[in-house]
Amino acid sequence: MQPVAGREDDRLTLLALGVVLALVASLLWWGVQDDDDASLGAGSGLGLQVTAFLVDEPLPRDLDPYAGLGTWVDVFDYAPAYAGEDPAIGPADLQAMAAGGVRTVYLQGARNDDRSPERIVDEELVARFLIEAHRLGLRVVGWYLPRLGDTEADLDHVQALADFDVAGHRFDGLALDIEDVETESDVAVRNSRLVELSAGAAELLDGGALGAIVLPPVLIETVNPAFWPRFPWAKLAPHYDVWLPMSYWTQRRSDSGFRNGFTYNFESTVLIRQRLGEPDAVVHGIGGIGDEVDPTSLEEFGRSLAETGSIGGSIYDWATLSGGNREAQAEVFEQGSAAELPEPPELDR
Repeated sequence: MQPVAGREDDRLTLLALGVVLALVASLLWWGVQDDDDASLGAGSGLGLQVTAFLVDEPLPRDLDPYAGLGTWVDVFDYAPAYAGEDPAIGPADLQAMAAGGVRTVYLQGARNDDRSPERIVDEELVARFLIEAHRLGLRVVGWYLPRLGDTEADLDHVQALADFDVAGHRFDGLALDIEDVETESDVAVRNSRLVELSAGAAELLDGGALGAIVLPPVLIETVNPAFWPRFPWAKLAPHYDVWLPMSYWTQRRSDSGFRNGFTYNFESTVLIRQRLGEPDAVVHGIGGIGDEVDPTSLEEFGRSLAETGSIGGSIYDWATLSGGNREAQAEVFEQGSAAELPEPPELDR
């Protein structure tokens, strides 16, 4: 893989300066509009505002971002190239996420298609998300959907996420969304490329935590075994530090027994650990879909996280969660069934 050229470093430096100045202007405007928020007040000088955005040393890419309550934002939620000129989510929505108990935002920062020719979906917008999230005390995990048609191209996008930096702000974690079965139909070839990509991505992170967003074993072994047969769990095990099963119980039929916030995620988590041969594998469960969950199923989902010793959980995604369900998920993690999830372990690398 080719190193980033010097001219790209210069471009990112200019991007960082432009984003910082734009955010300074925005915060100054907010300060004028809201005198009650002293941290955003216009009384401090421009130099102090710029300094507040600079980060001398990024936070370590450990397992902490995967702990507790997270939420998801994909390109069709926030990026104009995919969502049009009026996206459902923008950096300003991070304030509501933080107020709703969210600790980590899972942001689709890179995509392999013609609408993201620079690999990063929208560099300026992603930079604004990172800086504003960190200002609010949120962590940001960047995720990418590998196509598995060209391993080098996929690794190039992972490197773009790993290297992205604006004023010292970078993604606090990286995760691969492993679900594309259309680009490469040959299962053996797809599996081989996935293992190769996973090893390369782990090497790029140089000891940082790498997340695997995976199809639940219940889905690919029981519900639809033809979707991705012979999934290479054991070969992937050495390369990932945390597993994020897409336990979307709302997509299961009522007569399947899996349209339940507890059962689908609980059984999938148990099976993941069995397939990996790692009874203590670190798990962050993902439930969904946001507009189909309800307070009861959210409480059941939280119970599945607690009973499996998962370190965190989330619902896909923020844009589809109603206000009532946002409050309900916050309650689950603050005082409900997921209120006492374990602390994330230390990385053993």
